[in-house]
Amino acid sequence: MNYKDQNRRDFLKTGAAGLTAIALFGNVRGNMANIAEGDPYPELIEVTILQLQAKMKSGELTARRLTEMYLERIKVIDVKTRSVIEINPDALAIADQMDKERKKGKIRGPLHGIPVLIKDNIDTADKMLTTAGSLALVDAPTPKRDAFVAEKLRKAGAVIIGKTNLSEWANFRGNPRGSRGTSGWSGRGGQTNSPYFLDQNPCGSSSGSGVSISANLAAAAVGTETNGSIICPANTNGLVGIKPTVGLISRSGIIPISHTQDTAGPMTRTVTDAAIMLGAMAGKDKHDSVTIDAYKKAAKDYTQFLDPNGLKGARLGLVMQFIQGRTADQTKAYYRPFIDKLTAAGATLIDVTFTVDYSKVQTERLDVLLYEFKADLNKYLAARGSKYKTLANLIKFNDDNKDRELQIFGQELFIQSQAKGDLTEKAYLDALATVRRVAREDGIDAVIAKDKLDALVAPTGGSTWAIAATAGYPYITVPLGLRDIPASTHATGVPIPASIQATGMAFFGGAWSEPSLIKYAYAFEQITKGRVTPQFLPTFPKKT
Repeated sequence: MNYKDQNRRDFLKTGAAGLTAIALFGNVRGNMANIAEGDPYPELIEVTILQLQAKMKSGELTARRLTEMYLERIKVIDVKTRSVIEINPDALAIADQMDKERKKGKIRGPLHGIPVLIKDNIDTADKMLTTAGSLALVDAPTPKRDAFVAEKLRKAGAVIIGKTNLSEWANFRGNPRGSRGTSGWSGRGGQTNSPYFLDQNPCGSSSGSGVSISANLAAAAVGTETNGSIICPANTNGLVGIKPTVGLISRSGIIPISHTQDTAGPMTRTVTDAAIMLGAMAGKDKHDSVTIDAYKKAAKDYTQFLDPNGLKGARLGLVMQFIQGRTADQTKAYYRPFIDKLTAAGATLIDVTFTVDYSKVQTERLDVLLYEFKADLNKYLAARGSKYKTLANLIKFNDDNKDRELQIFGQELFIQSQAKGDLTEKAYLDALATVRRVAREDGIDAVIAKDKLDALVAPTGGSTWAIAATAGYPYITVPLGLRDIPASTHATGVPIPASIQATGMAFFGGAWSEPSLIKYAYAFEQITKGRVTPQFLPTFPKKT
């Protein structure tokens, strides 16, 4: 997206934001005039991977200089957002190596010399820590090898400049204490803040990855997801996020929650950058058996599917059934112009409904995660060689360090998981079979087959991303802009204050449908241009 092409008229034409959002952000879709005072290197704002490659090819930039610039932005800006938990002390040396290779005519690909950030639950065999945000792993031995994702990025020429904060243990530890809890908090990293309004929830668990890229602190980032942890922070922070089919990207070397749902994925400012990152990270890994079959389904280059006319002739199922409650009509009216853009671009939209009541399998969904978390984490900890070798050890550590670890969040999920048996128990096997059937055969697969659809499209939201996550199927969100949400009242009578929130449109479908989803998402992005540059405002104005 070329930020210079965006103007106030475009913003108003979309109908994407209310009057307050327009007044605050107006001409901010990358407009340099609205950059916060003291913002270093504004030329990096909204810049794309391919634009950076062009600058390095021409000699205008080197990988070292580019890395220095992003590190300075982190130093100055991240005191507000607290999205980066650690800087890679080897970043400049890696950049120097990429420059040496470029001088010799060796270009590894579109990520050659490009600074990226990765989440702090991804192993790196270097001078950085890997802690999942927990103080328990600060003194753990350095991983014996890079996570496969980190290895692939290095081979692609990316400069990993640091690690991002997250909701501790990828948001699978416990409940908030009273009203104090929010996504993006970890014992090690503290609270990550939204780049739009610093006092608002940045969503998690890949909060730091989402905030850092929205704040233009690197070219791209890697997040991880079990259930919404890429998509929610991507949506909340105005980004493109891809949660791929489970198995397309290896999980080896990533601190786990659930081997049936976990996956890494790209978080970027454009669909093009997300496609570049996805291609670099996918691959067969002998340490993750599910990738062996998945590799046969993977594309070598996902940028080949970036078609500006990609919506023409597409049959898409429109999923609106999960927009409910007292403000449903207002919400549907907000999304209507964007839905109309889909049909104007040549897509045929068919209203669809999931007939299975997904809410009735919440217990089974949680049970699967509780069983798998205990088994998978114990395996990881044993291999890592940490002082804390089991989930039971971590529970005791948290109890012994309540003042640092348990003030904001509890560890109820840890305790529930510890109480579960092993993965041979009938209760686990039955729960897994149930949720897979509901999400796959009776869910996404059934809806697509009924009307012979190419994919599904919906406002980005928890119900749809949860179905895709449970199924292990791909999901992509594209930013729409900021929405001014009026005050309302909860069904229980509790008042809900007015707010301003970033929104997105999602494309999702069956296993291995990433090529089609990227095509639709890219075409939609080109006609909406919804990405809004954050201004790091303390809060949004409260209406009287």
